Amino acid sequence: MNLKFKNLKINKKHIILSLFALSINQLDAQKTKPYVSEVWVSDLGNGNYKNPVLYSDYSDPDAIRVGDDYYMTASSFNEAPGLPILHSKDMVNWKLVNYAIQDVLPKEHFSVPRRGDAVWAPSIRFHKGEFYIYWGDPDFGIYMVKTKNPLGKWDEPVLVMEGKGLIDSCPFWDDNGDAYLVHGWAGSRAGVKSILTLNKMNSEGTKVLYKGVHVFDGHDAHPTVEGPKMYKRNGYYYIFAPAGGVATGWQLILRSKNIYGPYEEKIVLEQGKAKINGPHQGAWVDTPKGEDWFYHFQDVDAGGRLVHLQPMKWEKDWPVMGIDTDKNGIGEPVLTYKKPNVGKVSNRNACRI
Repeated sequence: MNLKFKNLKINKKHIILSLFALSINQLDAQKTKPYVSEVWVSDLGNGNYKNPVLYSDYSDPDAIRVGDDYYMTASSFNEAPGLPILHSKDMVNWKLVNYAIQDVLPKEHFSVPRRGDAVWAPSIRFHKGEFYIYWGDPDFGIYMVKTKNPLGKWDEPVLVMEGKGLIDSCPFWDDNGDAYLVHGWAGSRAGVKSILTLNKMNSEGTKVLYKGVHVFDGHDAHPTVEGPKMYKRNGYYYIFAPAGGVATGWQLILRSKNIYGPYEEKIVLEQGKAKINGPHQGAWVDTPKGEDWFYHFQDVDAGGRLVHLQPMKWEKDWPVMGIDTDKNGIGEPVLTYKKPNVGKVSNRNACRI
C-alpha cells in the first residue's frame, strides 16, 4: 500500500474519532450546564444581582428557608395546577419545581372560568417537619395544604375557616405551641377592608377555634392594609403588611409584646425617588450566615407582578429595608446589590421564566 495513502486513511480515522469525541463532550456539557434564561438573568455573575430576581408574574410572593434550601409560592388565582413551588439555593436563581394543588376547590364552582378568583396571597411555612401553605379564597374562606416533601404530592386542601371576604392568611405557631391565623378582608365580598384580624387555631393548624380579634385598623393612615405575615423576634410579635394599594403602596411593620396588641406601627419601605413602584407585600427570609432579606413584588400592569429582593437589617428591633437614600428614615428599593451570603452553594438553579 502506498505510504501516503495509508497515512491519509489513518488521519481521516483520527479526524472522525476526534469529531465523535467532541460531539459527546458537547452533549455532556449540555446535560450538566444549568439552564440560564435568554430573556432575563438577575445574577450578574460577579457577586451581585439586579432586580427583579423573577421577571415574571409571581403575585403576592411568600418565601421561607429550610436548612440551606429556599422555597417560594405565590398567588395562582383560578389557574390549575395552582400554588407554584419555586426552589433556590442562593435566593437569586429560582426554579419552578412543583405545584401544591392540582385543582381549585370547589371543583364545580371553578368548572367555568372565574378570572382572578380563588387563590389569593398564600403564606408558606415549615413546622414540625412539614410544609404548610395557607391562602384565602374571597368567596369560600381560608384553605390549607401541607406535605413533608415539597417536591412530591401535597395533601388535599383543608377548609380551615369558612366565610366570605377572608383573604391573605398567614399561620403562626408561638413558642408554647399555640397556633394562630392572621388575615385580611376583601371589601368586594365582606363590605369592609383595611382591617387585620387574628384568630386562634388548634395546634394542628386545621381549624379556627374562636371568633377572631381585630388587631389593626388601617383606615386612618394605612388604607388597603392586607397581606399580613406574622413573625416573632426578641420577644416582639411582628406583622409585616402592605398598605396603600397594589401599584402605589408601601411596606408597613407592626410590632407588639402581646400577640393581640396594641401594635406600634412604622413604614419601612416606600418608592421614594426609586424607579420601583409599590415595593411591598412579601417575605422576610434569613440566611445561615445571619443575613436578613425581604422579598416583595412590583406591579407593572399587564406585565404582572415581578419579584424583587431587598437587603434588610434590624435597628432598635425594627426592620430596615432597602437603602434610605433621602434620609427620611424609610428605605427605598435597590436595583442592584451584593448577592446574599448563603454559604457554600451547590447545584445552582438558574432562573426559569
